[in-house]
Amino acid sequence: MSATNTPVGAAPAAPAYPAQVTGMDILVRALKMVGIDTMYGLVGIPVTELAYIAQGRGIRFVGFRHEQQAGMAAATHGYLTHTPGVLLTVSSLGFLNGLTATANATVNCYPMIQISGSSVREPIDLLQGTYEGLDQLNIAKPLVKAAYRVNKPEDIPTAVVRAYRAAISGRPGGVYLDVTTPCLGAIMDSAEADKLFYEPIDICPAMPPSPEAVKRAVSLIASARRPALIIGKGAAYARVEDLLKDFVDRTGIPYLPMSMAKGVLPDNGPLSALSCRSTVMEQADVVILAGARLNWLLSRGHGKWSPDTKFVQLDIDPEEIDINRPIAAPVVGDLVSSLDAILAALPEKTAIDPTWVPGLQAQTKEKNAKFIARLTANASAQPMNHWTALGAIKPVMAANPDVILVNEGANTLDDTRDTIDMILPRHRIDCATWAIMGMGMGSAVGAAVATGKSVVAIEGDSAFGFSGMDFSTVCRFKLPVTVVIFNNGGIYNGIGVNMAGTSDPAPTTLDVHARYDKLGDAFGAKTYYVTTPSALVAALTEAIASKAPALIDVQLGADSGKESGHIGYLNPAALENITV
Repeated sequence: MSATNTPVGAAPAAPAYPAQVTGMDILVRALKMVGIDTMYGLVGIPVTELAYIAQGRGIRFVGFRHEQQAGMAAATHGYLTHTPGVLLTVSSLGFLNGLTATANATVNCYPMIQISGSSVREPIDLLQGTYEGLDQLNIAKPLVKAAYRVNKPEDIPTAVVRAYRAAISGRPGGVYLDVTTPCLGAIMDSAEADKLFYEPIDICPAMPPSPEAVKRAVSLIASARRPALIIGKGAAYARVEDLLKDFVDRTGIPYLPMSMAKGVLPDNGPLSALSCRSTVMEQADVVILAGARLNWLLSRGHGKWSPDTKFVQLDIDPEEIDINRPIAAPVVGDLVSSLDAILAALPEKTAIDPTWVPGLQAQTKEKNAKFIARLTANASAQPMNHWTALGAIKPVMAANPDVILVNEGANTLDDTRDTIDMILPRHRIDCATWAIMGMGMGSAVGAAVATGKSVVAIEGDSAFGFSGMDFSTVCRFKLPVTVVIFNNGGIYNGIGVNMAGTSDPAPTTLDVHARYDKLGDAFGAKTYYVTTPSALVAALTEAIASKAPALIDVQLGADSGKESGHIGYLNPAALENITV
């Protein structure tokens, strides 16, 4: 025997090396450390292995056909769960595709983290033409709430926690996390990597308002003669529906929800002023903005608003105050704390004019009757228009109130918003503040994955065209999503005219004869092509009940819908060359 106890002639024992991990392992573990259980994205160099590792460690990876849709899914996931949705993209153009959704999440206050692999720094900084050599961090910075770059695996857990805090605390938003290729591939001893992880404390702290602000707001609310409550999607995100119900019940103040706040309080509730928007704007003397911004969606406080209207604004961001109109009573803090404080200080009686609410209720009854008449008028006419189709959809959705509605388009968006009542919070997802088209399939996937609930996406044919290929994602993951496409053959409608007189289609013309149901067939979904309201009712009822991927192609007339903006004069009245 030798001095080392190795038998004569035997090979020496292999040296014992410590277990090792890569930056990708550390990144996945850091995401799990903060509670991330789902990731949306599209893989490729340099993040493919990262997605495999995440999936292997119990993070669900939902792969898409396009990064923008994966990002819309992540943003919707964040909005619905109060946990940042995570988007994984490759570098360069993949990063840019995803950045559209991250910027949109920032504007709309959805918590989201975009993680992109990026190329080696030195040749990017020297502009030496490296593979996908884009300075991603500096491109993202002006478009997102926060942006960080990680160059060393030792910094990954800290970066993930900072990204999480930035995405979810204060006013939520999109955060960009740039992880370089050397960092992803770097190797650390496992024991040393273990020392990097920790449990973040108070990751989303409450931000209560000042007592002075609450006192000022309560005084103004109590003295109002014709008050109104505007509910924004910030209230839906903050989950303050019970507090708002208490506020409305105690004060008797009528409410008007913004689009994605429909259902925070029932659209058809006795104090809903949803049908009286113009009257509220013209006559209200005090308006409480709860998680709603006085931006273009509310005419920036101008337009039909009375110049004498005073505003109480509840918002978590002090920079939001006074952006368009002077705010008489700003209450800066998180909505839960602010509403709790206001409710605690409310007097037993207010000064509401006794004719104010009955007047709005009478107007609501009259307008709703006219609206129902519009939905049922010409119900047997062929082809259908938006209103007859929505008249068929309305009772089906009412019978399935827990179905989440995703909605986009031009006329399809506007008319669906006006037609379909919501009675539950966070059950309507649309294109929101920027009115961005192309969020439909991503948001439908994100809503279904995040909640496990059934989803109906009502899409204009133009809007569906932005994201339609990701209906395949709905089918691959066997999600309970029904996509309803209103095909009127164009952007706004299918009767655009080529002003040059050539055979090219007009800028707004698509194809009124397109058969979108065939796309559903290609991916194995249950499909329907419907031309009558009764067929639409049957198809939608069956599709929702199936809890499986389904696509309903709804044939409208080419003349259904109207153009927005100031270009209507381009279209002649004659439609004789357009047939369905």
